[in-house]
Amino acid sequence: MTSSSTDPQDAAAPHVASLAVHPVKSLRGVAVTSAELRPEGLVGDRRWMVVDESGATLTARRVPHMLTVRATPTTDGGLVLSRAGAPSLAVRVPDPARGAVGVTMTGVGTAVPGPAQAHAWLSEALGRPVRLVHQGAPTRPVRPEDGGRAGEVVTFADAAPLLVATRASLARLDAWIAEGAAHRGEPAPSALPMERFRPNLVVGGDLEPFAEDGWSRLRVGGVELRFAEHCDRCVLTTTEPGTGARGPEPIRTLAVHRKRDGKTWFGVRMIPVTTGRLTVGDPVAVG
Repeated sequence: MTSSSTDPQDAAAPHVASLAVHPVKSLRGVAVTSAELRPEGLVGDRRWMVVDESGATLTARRVPHMLTVRATPTTDGGLVLSRAGAPSLAVRVPDPARGAVGVTMTGVGTAVPGPAQAHAWLSEALGRPVRLVHQGAPTRPVRPEDGGRAGEVVTFADAAPLLVATRASLARLDAWIAEGAAHRGEPAPSALPMERFRPNLVVGGDLEPFAEDGWSRLRVGGVELRFAEHCDRCVLTTTEPGTGARGPEPIRTLAVHRKRDGKTWFGVRMIPVTTGRLTVGDPVAVG
């Protein structure tokens, strides 16, 4: 998923430009052409996470090498782990009867451990002892401070079920980054891949950059979403997927153009009001 300010689709009516699921929190995910939306988010999105020996969540903020590992969902709720230079590993959903282990993520408490082979595979990939755990029926509440209401739940995702971004905003950010590089006498940079921001749903079409800041409701095909909160961005966005290498962008440029309350901002989090299937190309209407 990459930005493209010259794509003819960006002159079209607002529509779903891309969809992505990230089966394991902070590992690389995959683009999909269609996905079922449930109250907790897209099916297959962030139902697994990596924890250390104490049950604390590991993310690419702390372990950038996590972004060298890809997790691809399977139709039975499992996944396939893959990385360069190593055999891939298929992982089935663990049987809850095996028992649960304690995890420190707020609102979760326990999770079901994956198989020993998955722990060993990921420990070798990340260079530290880790475990892969699975969330059963999602019961983790969306916190009121994150825009949640009574009964709304989320997977292991940050804060809310869906992260939404727009191609227009990424195109503007790319232009700002290029302007900054020219001002500093640096070579023209490549466009940032949208994958840096890990959205589930990317809206294309004729939109003003950062129009999403003002969205309160979206209708995507036959599904309705409501705004939860604006998304503040962290060091994870400076990490190159596939290599784990870090640089100053996009935080350096967001800090110039999109900083408030001591944070930098890109994208919005949203909560399903209704559920159904989302498909690339679906029309998107605001309000």
